Amino acid sequence: MTFVILGCALPTYKVWWPFFVVLFYILSPIPTLIARRYSEDGGSSNPYTELAIFITMGLVVSSFALPIVLARSPEDPPAIKWGACYLTLAGNVVVYLTIIGFFIAFDHEDSDYSMW
Repeated sequence: MTFVILGCALPTYKVWWPFFVVLFYILSPIPTLIARRYSEDGGSSNPYTELAIFITMGLVVSSFALPIVLARSPEDPPAIKWGACYLTLAGNVVVYLTIIGFFIAFDHEDSDYSMW
């Protein structure tokens, strides 16, 4: 989150458009959490799990695409500068690695994750 905030708040950028990726951070684990919660066999491949993975990957790709699209906007000057784009992309990598780490750490049947 620090990279995303820096990409928005540094004096050379001063635009808060990249902060919209936080919405993707919040929404991306929800389909997988729902699919794991309601799958009978512990999350192995079934149509609901596959749909949840598809939706999650769409949200993840969208969070990487948003800053690039904002930096390449046809306006003059573009909506955000390339430095803000790079900081936001770095923030995306850190946040999604953290989310993956969460799912790996709490993927056991005996953990409190199953209560969610």
